[in-house]
Amino acid sequence: VQLQASGGGLVQAGGSLRLSCAASGDTLNSHIMGWFRQAPGKGREFVAAIQLTTWYADFVKGRFTVSRDNAKNTLSLQMNSLKPEDTAVYYCVHYGTTSTMLHLSGNVRYWGQGTLVTVST
Repeated sequence: VQLQASGGGLVQAGGSLRLSCAASGDTLNSHIMGWFRQAPGKGREFVAAIQLTTWYADFVKGRFTVSRDNAKNTLSLQMNSLKPEDTAVYYCVHYGTTSTMLHLSGNVRYWGQGTLVTVST
């Protein structure tokens, strides 16, 4: 499975960005996919995941929306009301056959290369 994330950039606090992830090598709708992020000097943390349902980290609920288009083999993350603490490299991930404990980075099977999101004050 190959994952290519895009859409990162610089945005002011309160603004929005939409991240996209192009996937190849697997049928999206049979496995869980999602997003992690890594802020400067911190470890990777779970952001959101989707299969037939969605899961979100508490700190993005109501602000971020994860979606997928199986026909186009793409995964998206719409990020609204961005805060400076959302600044991080965002990674598109594929969980393989894992369907539990999605917040654990060790349960991710495949990682994309990451796209940087910077939120200014």
